[in-house]
Amino acid sequence: MATTIQGGEWIIKEVKAEDVFIPEEFNEEQIMVRDMCSQFLDTEVLPVADRMDKLEPGLMPGLLEKAGEQGLLGVSVPEQYGGMGKDFITSTLVAEYLGGGYSFSVANAAHTGIGTLPILYFGTEAQRAKYVPKLASGEFKGSYGLTEPNSGSDALSAKTTAKLSADGKHYILNGQKCWITNGGFADVYTVFAKIDGEQFTAFIVERGMEGFTLGPEEHKMGIKGSSTVQLYFQDCKVPVENVLGEIGRGHIIAFNILNIGRLKLGAATIGGARRALTTTLKYAKAREQFKLPIVKFGAIRHKLAEMAIRLWVGESALYRVAKNIDEKEHELLAAGKDLSAALLGGAEEYAIECAILKVFGSEVLDFVVDEGVQIHGGNGFSDEYEISKAYRDSRINRIYEGTNEINRLLTVDMVLKRAMKGQLDLMGPAMGVQKELMSIPDFGSEDDAPFAKEHKAIANFKKCILMVAGAAVQKLMMTLSKEQEILMNIADMSIITYHAESALLRLEKLSKTKSEAELAVQTAIVKTYIYDAADAINKAGKDALNSFAEGDELRMMHIGLKRFTKVDPYNTKDARRTICAQLVADDGYKL
Repeated sequence: MATTIQGGEWIIKEVKAEDVFIPEEFNEEQIMVRDMCSQFLDTEVLPVADRMDKLEPGLMPGLLEKAGEQGLLGVSVPEQYGGMGKDFITSTLVAEYLGGGYSFSVANAAHTGIGTLPILYFGTEAQRAKYVPKLASGEFKGSYGLTEPNSGSDALSAKTTAKLSADGKHYILNGQKCWITNGGFADVYTVFAKIDGEQFTAFIVERGMEGFTLGPEEHKMGIKGSSTVQLYFQDCKVPVENVLGEIGRGHIIAFNILNIGRLKLGAATIGGARRALTTTLKYAKAREQFKLPIVKFGAIRHKLAEMAIRLWVGESALYRVAKNIDEKEHELLAAGKDLSAALLGGAEEYAIECAILKVFGSEVLDFVVDEGVQIHGGNGFSDEYEISKAYRDSRINRIYEGTNEINRLLTVDMVLKRAMKGQLDLMGPAMGVQKELMSIPDFGSEDDAPFAKEHKAIANFKKCILMVAGAAVQKLMMTLSKEQEILMNIADMSIITYHAESALLRLEKLSKTKSEAELAVQTAIVKTYIYDAADAINKAGKDALNSFAEGDELRMMHIGLKRFTKVDPYNTKDARRTICAQLVADDGYKL
């Protein structure tokens, strides 16, 4: 039986390879679902991508209905509400493999996530019975109204109000919401408002309700085919039975749904990056300069290999977390929790990791499409080439589901809060690192077990996090929350370390069934990532320490950082050439 660690606990515990799930372990049914998603994009979505971008009336709702017919909208919806009732790994797989569908991916993610889950998780039995089966089939399209013109990251400062009518039968909503995905064609909206200007509460609002109107479609830089409008409420009458969840507890819905949304967005960006890399590789093989395909040039190979490295590493972390959440759900169900509490509890437990995945995945996709345009050269700037669409559509991912800055701050904030509540023992390990700094380094015999050096590097990266975070907490105490730059440095160290560990554990698990020769490419990926991670962690650590420590204390911690980020020399040029050669042989990313 796998030992599941708690959310955030990886910072202080060694994780075993047998305890993680890797993409190579998808079962037959999951592979079938994955292939169905890829086929759906190839046959239904990508051929009409240009028409989608022109917001052709009825096209996007029609695509969602087609996806519903194939069961893709109800993968994580229980069978009793018309869904497929599949596990969390399968629903993550669907998010990833539909992630390369440009604006359709956005519409689908909004519908299946923030459009459906609030009602599924927080609705009464009557609300679920009324809305969820139709959302799962695609008959109803879902949307979500949280953001307002003056409340984005600070969602709880919303100004939309709700007041109980004199007869007690309706809540009267007044206000507006902006940047509402699927807003132009949705049938059902989860909308947040403050009852009597104070109690932040969620409501189920239907298209056509009196006093509810829509603004025109926004003209956006990217995801042009995604419907984005403002919602206006002018004495909008919402029946009292449409209050969603508890009055005054709307923030519980908003924040818990975002945890799942962040992981699914991380999945979609990895899926988008895979398609963009394959598109770019095929171009690099076909495009000739100086009588050679440009894929033969070292500078191009370096770029393609780096795309593959980040993609493989991101994928490793994604399914590690998906399995953790799945196991937590089962644990909670076995403990007698109802389905909603179990599903929410799983995502809440791993909220730290969900934030990490969102940041990493969105930045991988941005990197891949940016380098993709560069490899296409002047053609990459032309709308005739798919990569220009991928480039424009990618940019939004670092903004929604919480900006990457907010998610970085949240990552550290959640870890520290769990430590303060006694849920995570950071103090003991942090003191252990301080003690180690004062002692003479251990130059004992080298462990010659497979991956011993890589495991030691990961353990040392964790010591860097504990040393810097521990010193920052001690020195700055209650003012640390205002030192966003330091928190961002610690978050970057954590994001890099979590992904490095995930990649190593995946490689180690694969090594139990495959030979060294069969894993030459994956080994090159992991070793290159860890080698580069050491420098990145060293830099982030120094930047943080330099801003609050001084004198002997600063010098000692700099020595500690140097010691904990020391890795053996590694020929990353040859490693990247090995990786690129495999991409060329596979005619795409198939690692």
